[in-house]
Amino acid sequence: MRTSFAWFEAPVRLLMALLFLVSATTKVAETAGIQAYMHAYGVPKILIWPAAAWEYAAGALLAIGFHLRRLSILLAAWCVLTAVIFHTKFSDLNQMMNFFKNMTMAGGFLLFAWNGSRGGSLDGLLAARRRTAGRGAR
Repeated sequence: MRTSFAWFEAPVRLLMALLFLVSATTKVAETAGIQAYMHAYGVPKILIWPAAAWEYAAGALLAIGFHLRRLSILLAAWCVLTAVIFHTKFSDLNQMMNFFKNMTMAGGFLLFAWNGSRGGSLDGLLAARRRTAGRGAR
């Protein structure tokens, strides 16, 4: 039963990764606007660069499925953190929807953290190689 949905993992990871890759690209392409938004919420404008770098790196690692459990814990925390900082004005429908989108993503990442990779990932490939190498050493 553990591998029955392995085929589904890679497309889900890719869709989730796209969110971070697009967000990072927006930070780079629309720097002034994003910095103004960050500043309005009390976040120093300079943090746009580490945020963009983190989102690019995390998106790429998520897409290939490398260190998925650890990465997923960090991404769940990132989603909660950004929801709490930027999306708590619930009288604004966009804010409320972004808050719930972030929380939903955090939940998905916690599932990845719990289950690890079931297939279609670099983690899965490396684990299969270790199993094969372990059998050959006997």
